[in-house]
Amino acid sequence: MDDYTNLIQQARGFKAEKEEQYKESSKERLTKIAKKKIQTTMIGALSTVEKSFGFLWGHESAEPLSPEQEHMKALYEEVRSEILDRGNNQARNLEAELSQYDVKWLRYQLNLPVISRNETEEGE
Repeated sequence: MDDYTNLIQQARGFKAEKEEQYKESSKERLTKIAKKKIQTTMIGALSTVEKSFGFLWGHESAEPLSPEQEHMKALYEEVRSEILDRGNNQARNLEAELSQYDVKWLRYQLNLPVISRNETEEGE
């Protein structure tokens, strides 16, 4: 009987350990996805600014920059740096916040109906 009890305890311990590993990997997955979305938002915003206002500092221009363009480029680089720094700080803050939670990914589920051939043939 002791062997059976030990086996049950081992099975429960194994199940609890697997559940804990799953929660940890779920948290890591969520953190990675959320950080990527923050980065994508930052880069997308910078891309929009470059596309709309890049002419002010000769963005994608092969010609030498005028003094005004040099000044605008320096301002843009400063703004760009601040945006990236703040976004990266928020990504780190998000990671710290998520570390205080238990996360469990519910996964995607798809239930496919199974119809036997006899039922389909009778319906025709």
